[in-house]
Amino acid sequence: MTALELLAPARNVEIGIAAIDCGADAVYIAGPKFGARVSAGNSIDDLSRLCGYAHRFGGRIFLTLNTILYEEELEEASGTLMRAQEAGVDAIIVQDLAVLEIAHRLKNFSLPLHASTQCAIRTPEQARWLESLGFSRLILERELSLEQIRSIRNATSCELEFFVHGALCVCYSGQCYLSEMISGRSANRGACIQACRSRYDLVDQRGEVLVRDKALLSLKDYNLKNRIEELAEAGISSFKIEGRLKNESYVRNTALAYSAELQRLVASHPEKWERASFGKTSGGFVPDLSKTFNRGYTELFIDSKRGQWASGEAAKSMGEEIGTVTSLSKDRTRIHIAPQKKDLRLSNGDGFSFVSRSGSVVGFRGDVCAGNEIICKPAKELFIGARLFRNLNAAFEKEAARNTAKREIGVNLIVSSRRDVTGENTLQISATSEDGRRCELSVKAGETIADNQERIRNLISNQLGKSASHYRFHLESIEEESPLPLVGAAYLNEIRRSLAQALDNLPCMARPLLRNVIKGKGLPFPAAQASYKQNIANSLARDIYAQAGAAIIGNAYELEPSASAELMRTKYCIRYELGLCPKYQPETARETAGKALFLHNNGRYLALGFDCAKCEMTVSATVQQPRK
Repeated sequence: MTALELLAPARNVEIGIAAIDCGADAVYIAGPKFGARVSAGNSIDDLSRLCGYAHRFGGRIFLTLNTILYEEELEEASGTLMRAQEAGVDAIIVQDLAVLEIAHRLKNFSLPLHASTQCAIRTPEQARWLESLGFSRLILERELSLEQIRSIRNATSCELEFFVHGALCVCYSGQCYLSEMISGRSANRGACIQACRSRYDLVDQRGEVLVRDKALLSLKDYNLKNRIEELAEAGISSFKIEGRLKNESYVRNTALAYSAELQRLVASHPEKWERASFGKTSGGFVPDLSKTFNRGYTELFIDSKRGQWASGEAAKSMGEEIGTVTSLSKDRTRIHIAPQKKDLRLSNGDGFSFVSRSGSVVGFRGDVCAGNEIICKPAKELFIGARLFRNLNAAFEKEAARNTAKREIGVNLIVSSRRDVTGENTLQISATSEDGRRCELSVKAGETIADNQERIRNLISNQLGKSASHYRFHLESIEEESPLPLVGAAYLNEIRRSLAQALDNLPCMARPLLRNVIKGKGLPFPAAQASYKQNIANSLARDIYAQAGAAIIGNAYELEPSASAELMRTKYCIRYELGLCPKYQPETARETAGKALFLHNNGRYLALGFDCAKCEMTVSATVQQPRK
């Protein structure tokens, strides 16, 4: 039996609690530092509070300690590990291999270590090596296909985690140096400027502009909701949602949607899979992934096939297309549209976007929306015939905020009635929770026997079969060794509350995580050399690579001093997106055959390279510029 885990992001404790309520089995969140999102830190006390809440349901909290570390930060990172363990954190997500050595040296430290997607794990050789060092879980590269995932599964015995939803970096994870080169802000230190979402011109070696002012490196968002079973069959046990900078509405919407999908999978194959935590989510709004932030959706390379992966005109969320502008008042404050769907319903406060004639994305808010008419402040650059999108559905957001989900652990009760020789009645209640906790409660019930036994039986069933705290009680049976006593609703309600307290005194019997298996110094590094792409920024990481037999090139940290260093390597290809791939689109590719191509933004040129043997594109710094 394999436990399947839905892993949700949290910027803060409140969002983490909301994720658990909406069905997440685990939450990943940053601590005070080193969390790969400089604007999403949390105190150890906050982590402790979140752990306490998640552990009620056998849920797990994973701390992201996944930036690269400088030498002077190693001691602080060591302290963070111990404080996280004391706070109740269940595992640590790691990029810098120095954390492995720190964890091995710490007395009484026992948390599992998970290799971050920032480790760029995309081959069986890489996976085996990281497992041999002591990682108990690998978070795989997003660009992998099902076939590649199966290969890694067959090569390893550790847990495998995979992103299934959210924003996509265009570059292989952990190996993007574009932000570092442009601004000095390192993506591997949580300070990425998201240069891949910027707009560029595509120019050739003569300086001719082939494409002007487009978000040429921006990808659509990931959505594998319909591929969960295939991923589970391929060996994935943790399904991860991206979004530690997203708001609570996004997290609740995606968690509810994917939890329901996992629940359907488990229900249809109970002999193969179970959920990694306990409790049933009830209530809440109906999730709809089209109504939350997205740049359009893609399944990327999951089928080993290329597709149109670019986000198009905008690197931000355009939202759902709702129709075409058919008329405009002169001041552009009154808009009529021809709706794309007959059942379109607009609400006051809806947000809209469109692409102007100049190619820029423009947004505006609808103050009054009725039928197919929108009244707003002047919508500059809007024109008749524009395709209109809704990127904020006010009615959906209000419903999501109002109708929150509740999560409860199921508890079965068996009640028996006894009467002693003095005439005193006793109710004996046995409780068994779905996670296996058991407790018993024996309460005196007076000397009076109920005249109407059927009525008192129904009262006991109704009152004890309700919820208390985060438990959902169900009366399985009443065993009557003697007639049932006369008791009231308040008396039974107090029994239910006492049972909840007794269960709270017993820790939820969480399903165990795979622990680290330390195998000495590990296997040899799968490559002969370790370059700057290994992000070696301290002596402990350097020693690990050296012990693994890797020849370390230069300082092996961040960016090589070369002016033409490779800034990113990606499965995404601009030539393919534009129909200019010599391999797949030879008929239309002739116009760029043999030409050097560059991205141009704000006076800076980036050279594009095409490794057609591997079907990958590279973006590099360059001293060469197009000749005009």
